[in-house]
Amino acid sequence: MGVVSYNYESTSPVAPARLFKAFVLEADKVWPIAAPHAIKSIEVEANPGPGSIVKINFVEGGPLGDKLEKINYENKFEAAVGGGTVCKSSMKFYTVGDYVITEDEIKALIKGSEGVYKAIEAYLLANPDASN
Repeated sequence: MGVVSYNYESTSPVAPARLFKAFVLEADKVWPIAAPHAIKSIEVEANPGPGSIVKINFVEGGPLGDKLEKINYENKFEAAVGGGTVCKSSMKFYTVGDYVITEDEIKALIKGSEGVYKAIEAYLLANPDASN
């Protein structure tokens, strides 16, 4: 198994506390509603908070395929200048066997992650009472 690290930043008009709540504290409720096409199941740590672990199982044929064992995301939600959030992600891609993941494959996986992230963001913007 190989491990490849990658850092990525994205922005959102949604406040950091609300994104954290939707991505971690209420992940098991928000993700299946906001991105049902991608999510099979979610497990949230018993006492969620900063440093929490959320295990997301994607639908069959999802982002891992047969080349990746798992992807580890460490996300930090920080206030952006002028409002909203800067999400800083540190990702680790764990490959199966001696497979070497390419830069293009990493970019494709990030694009897929962005799709789920934007779906959750859109859900929060359309539902102002969700994850408040």
